[in-house]
Amino acid sequence: MIISLILVLVAAALLCTFVFLAIRGQSVRILTFDDLSQHLSTVDLEAFRNLIDPEEEAFLRKSLPAKEFRSVQRERLQAAAEYVRCAARNGAVLLRAGEAASQSSDLSIAHAGKQLAESAMHLRLYALLSLVKISAAVAVPGLRLSPGEMAESYQKMSGVVVRLGRLQSPHRGARIAASL
Repeated sequence: MIISLILVLVAAALLCTFVFLAIRGQSVRILTFDDLSQHLSTVDLEAFRNLIDPEEEAFLRKSLPAKEFRSVQRERLQAAAEYVRCAARNGAVLLRAGEAASQSSDLSIAHAGKQLAESAMHLRLYALLSLVKISAAVAVPGLRLSPGEMAESYQKMSGVVVRLGRLQSPHRGARIAASL
């Protein structure tokens, strides 16, 4: 009985560690807001939304033979998963940038940095959940999914990046926001 309890506790601790590391992301050192542009990748949210749009899926389901639809849908889901991975990587970078900005002596920058870190953490969590949903939909072709929360979280985080960019580096803030 005690061994079972210990194994359950160890498994729970490992799971919590995995989730924490997955949400936190890789260790990218961000010293200034200007360092961001070299670490960020562009994510086309409209293309992502099109890939997960249920109406688009219904149209393809009606228009294509079943075998061809499954093949096309699998490719669409794999492309959506790549968008999610890219957004998650950006989230990890922006989490570090938010943490660095939250240490600023300027209260408005520190507040915006905390908001960015929080938004990036939410994005990473939504991205992890979206990848699980997309993987399940690839494995079970008829499964309905709705990873739209990830797109909304990414858009919200982009707004915080713009605000922080204007506070820290007014002449470069728009360029960094455009690279998202």
